Amino acid sequence: MKVTVVGGGSTYTPELVKGLLERVRSFPVRELCLMDIDPQRLKIVGGFASRMSAEHDDPFEINLSTDLLTALKDSDYVITQLRVGQMSARRSDEYLGQKYGLVGQETTGVGGMAKALRTIPVILEIAGEMQKVANPDAWLINFTNPSGLVTQALAKYAPGVKSIGVCNVAINAMNDFLEIYRSNGGVITPGDSVQLDTLGLNHLTWHRGLLVNGENVWQKIMKCILEKLRQEEEPEWDPATIEVLGMIPNYYLRYYYYTDKVLAEQSHWPPSRAEEVMQVEEGLLKQYADPTLVEPPADLMLRGGAYYSTVATQLLNAIHNDLDEVHVVNTLNAGAVKAWPQDWVLELPARINRHGIHPLPTEALPPACFGLLAAVKSFELLTVDAAVSGDRKLAYQALLAHPLGPPADKIELVLDDLIETNRSFLPNFRSRT
Repeated sequence: MKVTVVGGGSTYTPELVKGLLERVRSFPVRELCLMDIDPQRLKIVGGFASRMSAEHDDPFEINLSTDLLTALKDSDYVITQLRVGQMSARRSDEYLGQKYGLVGQETTGVGGMAKALRTIPVILEIAGEMQKVANPDAWLINFTNPSGLVTQALAKYAPGVKSIGVCNVAINAMNDFLEIYRSNGGVITPGDSVQLDTLGLNHLTWHRGLLVNGENVWQKIMKCILEKLRQEEEPEWDPATIEVLGMIPNYYLRYYYYTDKVLAEQSHWPPSRAEEVMQVEEGLLKQYADPTLVEPPADLMLRGGAYYSTVATQLLNAIHNDLDEVHVVNTLNAGAVKAWPQDWVLELPARINRHGIHPLPTEALPPACFGLLAAVKSFELLTVDAAVSGDRKLAYQALLAHPLGPPADKIELVLDDLIETNRSFLPNFRSRT
């Protein structure tokens, strides 16, 4: 069995390698191929990965490649964790928003759009090459942000490739809720069934239930969360909002619910989040280059993306071993939420086995949430088509639809700036001159 990681020079890779090493008995990888267009990063990260593997008696072969077709050949699973334009492009996305008085963030608003326009054509190219040289039943597991948008693009423009989008938000939320459950007398033992009830789009979900061995303990958790919020001087969420919804929004909804606060925080940049991560990555790569290092360092937790390897390897294991496990993923609605279009990619619980991804039937979100979700979904659908076609009018409409987009009379200015800033990464978009 061959697993290929496109973006193998990422600082996330050692965590993924650790996850594969821990699961090697149930998920017997024969070859792990790390592919990256940056040979220097690939050498550092790949060298560290090889030392990690050697520390565990080399259960699988690790190969490095800067050639996509070589890396994809005969692959059974392809994990995409790439960043087109690297971290400097993320920094540009963030400051593009700040420049125009908008939220500057890499997965939503104008920054999210820029990243999607750069990324979608590259992911679709990878999917196309997979169909040529990977094994016929190969899976594409996408961790690249914006994950929901990328998965939507794959579903529409590469339907012949079995793909799924993953994110670490759900597992982190579930771990937080389980900690609250335990601290209030709840008991979780190995082998217990735990399932998070969450629904929405990637980075736009609302958590609304937690099942422990089939029992929904959500009301107990909500009571504890509300008590804590009411005691805090500056709570993360307004208690009244949480009480009325009966749900916990994921972290990224703060950009929509508390936009003024976010803009005020941005006014103190630098450093932006990208600039913080650039410093973290510089330190991590220095540690990875240490020939004595054989385990991921503690500083990796500063990078973000905690438990990514857990999510990714759980999915691989569930598919390979036909486990029929339930995980929160990004996949086609396919009738799970009857009131919503079947061709929307949603983030929701799904049963995972060798035969595919089967989203669990679930109730739609209330109107107070659906209105926002529908607007952002319209943005996503328009952005996907714009990324593939290079159509400026579609891109304009996408920004017009997004709740965090610029005022209508500023869209053309912002869009021109976005395209020119990313000119080398947007070959589909012709110059206006």
